[in-house]
Parts: sequence; C-alpha cells; structure tokens
Amino acid sequence: MAEKLGPTAETVRKWVRQAEVDSGGRPGLSSDDRERLRVLERENRELRRANEILKTASAFLAAELDGRRK
Repeated sequence: MAEKLGPTAETVRKWVRQAEVDSGGRPGLSSDDRERLRVLERENRELRRANEILKTASAFLAAELDGRRK
C-alpha cells in the first residue's frame, strides 16, 4: 500500500499506530490530546514570558518611584 501512496513503510506504520491510539485500541496520546497539549504548552510559554515582562516592568517602576522620593 505504501508504494502506491508514496510515503515510506515507516510513515505508514506510524499512521497505523496513531490510528490505533486514536481509536482506543492502543495506549498513548490521541491526536486530539496531542494537539491540546501542544496548544497548552504554547500558552504556558507565552504566559511565562508575559510574567517575566511584568516582573521586569514592576521592578523598573518601583525603582523609578523610589528614586523620586529621595
């Protein structure tokens, strides 16, 4: 079958394994779970970056306010 479609036998084997996971016949992350995890990991990275920016801005503003009081 792989020869007719073009992908390698290994690629087809991976597709079959993933289809088995998706149907519940094999343990592992389903395609939907894998996509959800990817989205959550990206969101987590963005939130961590935003948090670092806010910490830096807070420290900067605190220093500015502290300097004005003197």
